[in-house]
Amino acid sequence: MTAYAIAHLQEAAPHPEIVECIARITATFEPYGGRFLVHGSAHEVKEGAWPGHVVVIGFPSIAQARAWWDCDAYRAIAHLRARHIDGDIILVPGVHEDYDATATAETMREALAAC
Repeated sequence: MTAYAIAHLQEAAPHPEIVECIARITATFEPYGGRFLVHGSAHEVKEGAWPGHVVVIGFPSIAQARAWWDCDAYRAIAHLRARHIDGDIILVPGVHEDYDATATAETMREALAAC
C-alpha cells in the first residue's frame, strides 16, 4: 500500500545548505522507491491557514518510507534543511485501492448507535 512523507515547511531565507539538501535528497529516497509528488509547487488554501510550502514524497509502502527516513544517506543531509527551515513532517500510509469512505461512515454510525 502506498505511503507518503508529507512536509509542511515554513518560509525561510535562501541558504546554501538548503540548496545542498535539495540537490542531494532525491538520491536518498530513490533506493526506497520514493519519488516527489509535490515539490516547489504553489498551493491554494481553501480553509484555515497554511503558510509556507508543501512537499509530498510517495513510497511503495510505509516500511519503505520508514527505511528512507532512518537511512544513513538521509540522516546525513536532514540537518541541512532542519537548521534553516522549521516545519512538520509526517509519514502516513495511504488507503487501499478499494477503500470506501461510506463503509467507514457506516462503522462510525454503528458505534454511535451503540453508545
